[in-house]
Amino acid sequence: MALKPETASAPTSRDEVGRSAGRLIRQLGLVRLLATLGFLIFAIAVARFSPAMPLLGDAEHAMYDMRAANFAKKVDQDPRILMVVYTDDTLIDTGQRSPVDRTILANALTNIDRMGAKSIGIDILFDQPQDDDEALKAAFRSMQTPTHVAYASNETNTEAIQFRQQEFLESFLKDITTDKTVPTSIRLITDADGVARRWPDQPRNLPPIMVRAMTPPNAAFADYRGAIRFRLPLSSDRPVINKLPIDLFADPASAEFVAGEVKGKHVLIGGDFVDFDKFDTPLTRIGDVVTGESQMIGLEVHAHMMSQLLDNDQPLSFPAWSLWVIAILVVLAGCATAISQARAWIMGMLLGAQILFFITVPFILQYQGFDTLNLPSFGWAMGWLLAYTSVGAAARVVGSKQRAFAQNALGKYLPRSVAAEILKDPDKLALHGEKREIFCVFTDLEGFTKLTHAIEPEMVALLLNNYLDRLADVVLQYGGTLDKFVGDAVVAFWGAPISFPDDGERAVRAAWAMYEAGEEFRRNAPEGVPPIGRTRVGVHFGEAIVGNFGGEGRIQYTAFGDSMNTAARLEAANKNLDTRVLVSREAAERSGLDWFRPMGRIVLRGRAKPVDIFEPAPDMPVSERTRIGELVAAHAAGDLDAVVHLTTQLQAMGQEEAIANLFKRLGQTQKGESYVLG
Repeated sequence: MALKPETASAPTSRDEVGRSAGRLIRQLGLVRLLATLGFLIFAIAVARFSPAMPLLGDAEHAMYDMRAANFAKKVDQDPRILMVVYTDDTLIDTGQRSPVDRTILANALTNIDRMGAKSIGIDILFDQPQDDDEALKAAFRSMQTPTHVAYASNETNTEAIQFRQQEFLESFLKDITTDKTVPTSIRLITDADGVARRWPDQPRNLPPIMVRAMTPPNAAFADYRGAIRFRLPLSSDRPVINKLPIDLFADPASAEFVAGEVKGKHVLIGGDFVDFDKFDTPLTRIGDVVTGESQMIGLEVHAHMMSQLLDNDQPLSFPAWSLWVIAILVVLAGCATAISQARAWIMGMLLGAQILFFITVPFILQYQGFDTLNLPSFGWAMGWLLAYTSVGAAARVVGSKQRAFAQNALGKYLPRSVAAEILKDPDKLALHGEKREIFCVFTDLEGFTKLTHAIEPEMVALLLNNYLDRLADVVLQYGGTLDKFVGDAVVAFWGAPISFPDDGERAVRAAWAMYEAGEEFRRNAPEGVPPIGRTRVGVHFGEAIVGNFGGEGRIQYTAFGDSMNTAARLEAANKNLDTRVLVSREAAERSGLDWFRPMGRIVLRGRAKPVDIFEPAPDMPVSERTRIGELVAAHAAGDLDAVVHLTTQLQAMGQEEAIANLFKRLGQTQKGESYVLG
């Protein structure tokens, strides 16, 4: 007979999460819980703010330098910018090192002004008086090319300029300022490790930064504080920014030969001296991969900034919220990894994927044009590690308590396969009652109470222990949970503490096997023992309360509820119906077996709702089970003629007690009503 499965309801995931959280809090303890939460908050902070943290910031900067150096653009020489520099040879020729010779600068400015430069920027502070100041001032006042002269303040650059120097500088600039010659800020900033990586801010007490002042307005770079995009030359003999000595421009004889290098360009003038005004950059910190230079002059840093601005090369930035989201996700990943119960190879792949993420994603983002200067890539790994360690420690505390409990109880009522699963995941053994849908099995040994009065107590104990051992072995063999013994009765269930897809099949097979074990027990009874009755079994599927109940002195893992009572009443109904194993429709439909012959619809003792019942008959031919099914279906439909006709055809089967009882019940309920057990 084909049976249609019904959809089983299950506890909601929200309820399960709530129960798990409650268990975790109880088992971990308030102090450990707060400590773990504190570590997780700190882990999120590390994963978000590591670039600004001591030590971690140095690691972040080093990793950024590696990314910036490896993915820096290789470009040909920039035709828009020219550096004109004082060199050590210039100082030797003039015999003047600091301040630099200003006559050379005055002559060079006059010549460059006639060569058609687009703008001029001077990275030299005039903070001390010189004999040739008037000649230089005159040159500045006569400039027709927009000229931007360096300014710095003691407030923003205490190491480079003292207050008295600032007073002279401001006086000097006041004397030369015209509509073409104006002050400009030459301020550069370095990180805590002394490396220039980012654009400087714009303090209110300083004039505009030189590269912004010399170029057309660009709103995108008005408040830009991100990374400087340093570029690499295509070859070591052709630098990104062309650089010529100032001597060539100061001498009219040589100036005419280099006039073509100036026309239409932004000219930056400054010093290129050994061990003076030198900066570490992401390119030079690890050694310029093309030029091999270990440091970069400040004038060249300005030139790279100008080239970036002219190209409008502003890297993509990360919104603050996205960095928070990533930090939280990284910490959650560490937590999930710490409590994961996945197999070793899955854990290996998971760890490998996360490590690969920490290593490769920042490089990929840099390659894709993102500004990773403030990206907490090292902080991600540290935040993950902190979360993994703290949650892992908490999980070990909880796990040790759960294992201690489980190891003390498992062997008493669970099969080995289930016990092994629970030891892997102790949370599967609920430490309280919960609603579960289970397959309930009740057995009873017919006439055993009378038997105990006919034999000695020692023989009663021997027989009962032998009988219960046989049935208990069957339960555990088929993966059931042994609930209890009640006299000679055995109570078991399938579906808790762990449920499996084939629980229904194993429960029904176990029920039949317990009946057969009872028959073997009867046949092998010791000599002199009165005849022993047969084992009757009831099987039902439904909702029950399952869990550990009791007190500190004794805890029992058991189930109770209406489904358990129904299974018990099915077992008792076998006596009235002359059957051996009765299975409710709910259990039969979920067993996946085709063993069953229908035994009609009955109302169990003490119940009002009818139950469709079936009896396993694995040895009965399918054709006979089908014909019995047709008979029961005709009775349910109230087709009296069909019932009479089919009963006549199946009269030969009536020799079996259970079938004869079925014929009798169908005859007594001719209108298709349910048979009520008294």
